[in-house]
Amino acid sequence: MSETETPTPETDPAGEDVPAAEPDSPEEFDAERAKSKISKANAEAKALRDRLKAAEEKIAKYDDAQKSESERATERLTAAEKRAAEAEDRLMRLEIATEKGLTPAQAKRLIGSTREEMEADADELLRAFRPAGPVTRTHKPREAMRTSRQGDSVPEETDPRKLAEKIPRSR
Repeated sequence: MSETETPTPETDPAGEDVPAAEPDSPEEFDAERAKSKISKANAEAKALRDRLKAAEEKIAKYDDAQKSESERATERLTAAEKRAAEAEDRLMRLEIATEKGLTPAQAKRLIGSTREEMEADADELLRAFRPAGPVTRTHKPREAMRTSRQGDSVPEETDPRKLAEKIPRSR
C-alpha cells in the first residue's frame, strides 16, 4: 500500500464490514471480545458443516433413488465378487502357511498375487527367521519348581532315569 492510499474497510467472513486497522493507532486486546468472535465463528462453521452433511446425504439418497434395479444389482454383484476374491486370497495364504509351517501371524505377511509367488515368499520367510545354528541353552533349567497347588512339598524323585523305570511297560 502506498502512502497516498487510504485504508479501505475489509469484510470479515460473516459479511460485516471491519475497518482496517491504522498502523499508528494500536488497539488494546480485549480477551472477552476475542472469545466471543471465536465462538461465533466456530458456531457458524459447525452450522455450515451440518448443512453440508445433510446436503450430501440428500444427494446420495437422490442418486440411489434414480438408479435402476439393474444398477443396484450390478453394485451388489461387484461387492460380492470383491468379498469372494478377498476370502479366496486369505484361504490361499493360510493353506500355504500351513503347508510351510508358518504361524497365522506370518501368513498375513505373505506377499504375492499367485500361489507360486506366495510359496516363494513363505520359503524366504522361513530362511530369514530360521536360527543360524543349533539351539543352545543360555541357562540351566531349575529343578524342583513348585506351583501354588503343590505347596511346600518336594517331589519324591527328580532323576529322569529313575522316573522312567517306574513307568509300567507292556511286554
